[in-house]
Amino acid sequence: MPRSGRRLPATRPVALAALPAALLAVICAGPAPGATAPGAGSPARADVRPLAGAHAHTGAPSAATFDTAPARAALERLLPRHAGQFTLVPDPAAGADTFTVSGTAGAVTVRGSTGATLLTGVGWYLQHVAGADIGWPGDSIGMLPARLPAVPAPVTRSAQVPHRYALNDTDDGYSGPYRTFEEHQRQIDLLALHGINEVFVQVGAEYPYYRALQRFGYSAEELRQWIPGPGHQSWWLLQNLSGFGGPVTERLMRERAELGGRIAEQLRGLGMTPVLPGYFGTVPAGFAARNAGAATVAQGDWAGFDRPDWLDPASPVFTKLAAAYYAEQRAVFGHSSMYRMSPLHEGGRTGSVDVGAAAGAIQGALHAAHPGALWAVLGWQDDPTAELLAGVDTSKLLILDGLSDRYNRLDRETRWGGAPYAMGTIYNFGGHTTIGANTSVWLERFGPWRAKNNSALTGIAYLPEATGTNPAAFDLFTDLAWDAGPIDQRTWFAGFAARRYGRPDAEAAAAWEELRKGPYSTSSGLWSESQDSLFSARPSLSAVGAAYWSPKSMRYPAGSVRRALDHLLRVDPALRRSSAYRFDLVDTARQALANHSRVLLPKIKAAYEAKDLARFRTLTAEWQDGMRLLDQVTGSDPNLLLGTWLSRARSHGADRAEQDRYEYDARSLLSVWGRRSTSEGGFLHDYANREWSGLISELYARRWTAYFATLDEALVGGAAPREIDWHAFEEEWAGRTTRHPDRPGGDPYRLATAVAAALPAAATG
Repeated sequence: MPRSGRRLPATRPVALAALPAALLAVICAGPAPGATAPGAGSPARADVRPLAGAHAHTGAPSAATFDTAPARAALERLLPRHAGQFTLVPDPAAGADTFTVSGTAGAVTVRGSTGATLLTGVGWYLQHVAGADIGWPGDSIGMLPARLPAVPAPVTRSAQVPHRYALNDTDDGYSGPYRTFEEHQRQIDLLALHGINEVFVQVGAEYPYYRALQRFGYSAEELRQWIPGPGHQSWWLLQNLSGFGGPVTERLMRERAELGGRIAEQLRGLGMTPVLPGYFGTVPAGFAARNAGAATVAQGDWAGFDRPDWLDPASPVFTKLAAAYYAEQRAVFGHSSMYRMSPLHEGGRTGSVDVGAAAGAIQGALHAAHPGALWAVLGWQDDPTAELLAGVDTSKLLILDGLSDRYNRLDRETRWGGAPYAMGTIYNFGGHTTIGANTSVWLERFGPWRAKNNSALTGIAYLPEATGTNPAAFDLFTDLAWDAGPIDQRTWFAGFAARRYGRPDAEAAAAWEELRKGPYSTSSGLWSESQDSLFSARPSLSAVGAAYWSPKSMRYPAGSVRRALDHLLRVDPALRRSSAYRFDLVDTARQALANHSRVLLPKIKAAYEAKDLARFRTLTAEWQDGMRLLDQVTGSDPNLLLGTWLSRARSHGADRAEQDRYEYDARSLLSVWGRRSTSEGGFLHDYANREWSGLISELYARRWTAYFATLDEALVGGAAPREIDWHAFEEEWAGRTTRHPDRPGGDPYRLATAVAAALPAAATG
């Protein structure tokens, strides 16, 4: 809903009861001095609450006071059985980003400088005192005692850097473009619990474009055709494509805008900054012909898509359009102090535009709408260029470095002329389910980079292309910003193992030590992600990876994961009931099977080339058995289900045709990604591969079955195997509307045991 009191144009009434209380107050009456907004849950104990409403229209809370009700409501959601044992005390005078934890058994007090910092203090208590974990995904809060333990002595912690940014530009696409408010709310709660204070809000970002561009010569219908489906909007906002997965309806855009507004308000309520997309010149084709004085630059091709045009920011028409865009955005999302923009992302063309002048105009338009706002730009490939940086006030810029842990010999101060930057990590691409991250690189670099003379490092940037995988990586990376001393990797993982399942266990410790030494100790130099699975690769006897841009070989000894699985299966039965244990067990079994695909495929290739039909059939049967088991084991965890992804998409359609369109949007992202030119020429097919139950059985296994059948026929007939049009095969799958379970089934422990039995340790390397 709009922050200004103006309603979105609507064809049906908005359910005001579903809106956050703080936002509802603004809509109905404006801020009421002295009013205290109620939380989502009734506090179990009275908190110390100064007057509320002081920061209702800003991107962050007032330095003077804030209301603890949103933090209390989050605590009720996170710890429903134990929230009443915490007292939350607002303490802005403690200084920015500071919390103190103290208290006796059953009565823990957390003082903090913002609502989010209060939750970070709760997270610290759970980790270091109570020995429990609320991860992403999985938790062990069911193992907490009825009465929480005392804090031995008061502990105060302050953030080591002011910026703790989260979410890649692609997160809304790869993590779930059709998620509910409750799912986004859970994400915000987890980010606050782990110390994040700046969060990118992309949901509904199309609506300001849709509204503003109707004043510049475009009809509503033209714009609905231009705007892609939600699954592909991330790349439209990056100026890479348009139209695909659509058309979108005005109803869907309104609903997404209202959802985005609620997300932004949820962040503000906790004192976190909603980072909103800024305007840097993306326009539909033909803009210059419809607007006198406008100059546009055709942006050419991106991975087989025609990119939207770029309006020269130095032109007066840009100033008018930017003002219209920000006005429409502010009406729905409110004001913020931080905006995300990456002009010329991944190969954009400058034409005759002066990049420095253009950058200055982009920042000028931002500051005209939001004085002093920070511009967050992604550090990726060659961006931001020296030309762009020369045209802006870099004191109002933050570079989110997506390459901090990927390459060696990085000197960010020299490269970016002293512009402030946040050390980032992109350890997940496309939503791959692979385990691992360059955690040792994080620990080797973060402290020394901060300590160097004239360091420009002012933050961390949590930037996996999809969230909700690798809970250990999420925990460790966010800990960097709050730990004053160097973190010892081995000690950290031992502590993680102890709290992950609710108490120390020798087998859990041994499992995580294997994972630490293996997939979580990959090195920098070329990749920041581990290899993906050959089960999810387009079939070929020479396949080395599923996604074209992913590692082509193992980045760690496969035996580490296989041994970790054995240890997890021997964890104390009393600890096996937590969702954290169940997820880790399934995920480790899944990874062990995925790694085995790299052992098995070369054997199949050798049998085929030797024309050994009997061995070829034995090995391909083993491969297919492995895929069936992989589908079953992933089907036992709620985080690994294709059915959930598809049902979310269909839920947004008003009729069958619209439901089918959004399902295609969601399915195509996982498979063909785009049209044939994108899938083949742009190498984007299977970019978003992931080992999910349903996706494995209905797409990946069917591909390999069809492929092996052609090879079998060739061996029997002594002829070359027939060709398969894989794009057509995958496009047919993307167009399906078959249903899949959206609830887990099967016993995770039994299925993981079956995986271990199918994979002798000696066979995994």
